[in-house]
Amino acid sequence: MSSFVDEVKLNVRGGDGGAGSVSFRREAHVPKGGPDGGDGGSGGSVWLEADRNVASLLAFRDHPHRRAANGAHGQGKKKHGARGEDLTVAVPEGTVVTDPDGEVLADLVHEGDRWLAAQGGQGGRGNARFLSNRRRAPSFAEQGEEGEERWLRLELKLMADVALVGFPNVGKSTLIARISAAKPKIADYPFTTLEPNLGVVRLDDGFEMVVADIPGLIEGASDGRGLGHRFLRHVERARVLCILVDLSPTADLDPGGQERVLEAELGAYRPELLERTRLVVGSRADLADPTGDGRAAFTGLQVSAVTGAGIATLVGRLAEAVRTARDEEVRPPGFVIHRPAAEGVSVEREADGTWRVVGRQAERAVALSDLTNPEALAFVQHRLSRLGVDRALARAGVVEGDVVRIGGFSFDYSDDASAPGR
Repeated sequence: MSSFVDEVKLNVRGGDGGAGSVSFRREAHVPKGGPDGGDGGSGGSVWLEADRNVASLLAFRDHPHRRAANGAHGQGKKKHGARGEDLTVAVPEGTVVTDPDGEVLADLVHEGDRWLAAQGGQGGRGNARFLSNRRRAPSFAEQGEEGEERWLRLELKLMADVALVGFPNVGKSTLIARISAAKPKIADYPFTTLEPNLGVVRLDDGFEMVVADIPGLIEGASDGRGLGHRFLRHVERARVLCILVDLSPTADLDPGGQERVLEAELGAYRPELLERTRLVVGSRADLADPTGDGRAAFTGLQVSAVTGAGIATLVGRLAEAVRTARDEEVRPPGFVIHRPAAEGVSVEREADGTWRVVGRQAERAVALSDLTNPEALAFVQHRLSRLGVDRALARAGVVEGDVVRIGGFSFDYSDDASAPGR
């Protein structure tokens, strides 16, 4: 089973808020104690955070659900419920978060980048919060708000200093095994590598660089042929590209032809990749015929991962290119797209002819209240009126008897009772 996963679906849900308490003081010599119900605690939220110690999205493949803790219910004597703990979900650096429709929500590039994936529900208010001159003994409290829940798509784009790019079976896996401690699967047939491999190369002077063995590209990869898009996205963030061309007589194309095809695929996928620092290296030099078209026609650096020929020179050139790229680059930070919640209320006509009141405050006023309690129902009617729901319904053209929905509740509109009634 593969230990590297670079694309998964994730279900996140914030914790539910705790319910407020309905309670009254009960003390000796205090026959009519006032309300003292405490508030419920808010539910915890789910955060995604980039962590350099996480290498892939494997943890989400078989277990895609993540849920934060619920808030505790309020109690008498104005004891407020505890807040639910937030849940921080570690993801690899370079994780892109999108919604099911493909819209990008966040790009967590660097260690510590965080994004709020699911907001916890707000805790309900206890009956002590509804005490007023007109309401001396409120017999109702708010329920806790349900936490936000949604499906997300996570896509990993590797963060590497060097990406090894080449046709299948060109020797990339053997090379990365030679210059680092990585142990990729190696065999003499195309598409041995079906997942990227990362290796850390350490020089004698302490310099380190991360090299990624990108599975072999084929002509048409930029159009999605084979597994092209899955492989090509891991090249996007590499500082240096190392293009390996096969010098062996078994190669289908000569070194120049291989280079042209590979560069064409990179350019078709992301034109800016052609502006990236790149080294073109002849691979499998030990199999090349010195008098043939392969080795003789290639004038660049030639290496053999099997014999070690040219490896030290290659590592030195890659290190020099990486040092230069690090010094010159201004790496864009990760980003999070903030979409502020719309304020106020609006009324929309639905396909079935009913009306829907849209607005977080109006939806919360209905969802958190016990509408079977007459006192709570009267409070909701007053709250909706103050929010302007009555005026919005009248402006929208709602008439007597029309069905109006607010959140998960519906009621028949009446000029004198525009509040949930069923």
